[in-house]
Amino acid sequence: MTKRELTEITVVGDDDTGLVARVTTLLFERGINVEDIDQAVRDDLFRMTMHVDTDGMEASRDELREELHELGDDLGVDVRVRFPADRETRRIAVLVTKESHCLERLCEAAEAGALDAELSVVVGNHSDLQPVATEYGIPFHDIGDAEGNPDEDELLELLAEYDTDLVVLARYMRILGPNVVFRYEGRIINVHPSLLPAFPGAKAYRQAVEAGVRIAGVTGHYVTTDLDQGPIVAQRAFNVPDGAGVDVLKERGQPLEAEVLLEAVRLHLADDVAVHRGRTELREDTDDSDYQLGMGPELDRATPDRPTDRSVVVPQTDD
Repeated sequence: MTKRELTEITVVGDDDTGLVARVTTLLFERGINVEDIDQAVRDDLFRMTMHVDTDGMEASRDELREELHELGDDLGVDVRVRFPADRETRRIAVLVTKESHCLERLCEAAEAGALDAELSVVVGNHSDLQPVATEYGIPFHDIGDAEGNPDEDELLELLAEYDTDLVVLARYMRILGPNVVFRYEGRIINVHPSLLPAFPGAKAYRQAVEAGVRIAGVTGHYVTTDLDQGPIVAQRAFNVPDGAGVDVLKERGQPLEAEVLLEAVRLHLADDVAVHRGRTELREDTDDSDYQLGMGPELDRATPDRPTDRSVVVPQTDD
């Protein structure tokens, strides 16, 4: 699987007949070839993501943007276009609640020049982590009410204002609605404190303790409208000591949460990971030694390679 520089077109709005035909017809008339198309509907909200080849199109980029914008107005939907060159900006919006460890790790990496991107804004549903953002000179916005319920319309306005390329959920303890997820499909990364698909949802460490697991872990993954079921990018694991409670699992897991989230972000920014049929794959020209998607090579050395079930070979006779 090699890297291809395709233009991405996203259509989001109320579900209605004829949407796909109107958009694809416009593209055909401009000499644009559709390479891939994906559609979904959730809560009567329609989303279509298209990857198209615009190299030989019969229009300028500005003309195509304007025509798609006018078509979107006519259809009552939001149409967005991202050309390959647009992705060179790499502006990250980090969403947080009250836990600081993942935000701090991202800020440290950005300050050290290890991200190849700008942390342009931190958005919280509480104000607790504003001091961390301020320490690193990053604008902070609190979009939560007294109970921490976020205003997603305000969130979308902020993401657009800061020209967000990637949304990173750094222990953001709220579920994003389809209105947000559909607009940033494939560009939202979350960290979850379990080895998904085990223990999705809230209180994952408590679920692990109650299940009596001997090995627990954390997962960096893309966000979809299905809770904690998006394509997995990277994972880390740790041993659970006898009698360990939730506090012990958090103490062991939080540093790994920060590392696995940073790993997933780095992979995305470098365009070294692709999603195919709900699973992530490293692209063919990616040096996998640059990343640690799972446990290190020491695990391979400790894993026995025999015995295994093998096919029984029946001796041939001359009869």
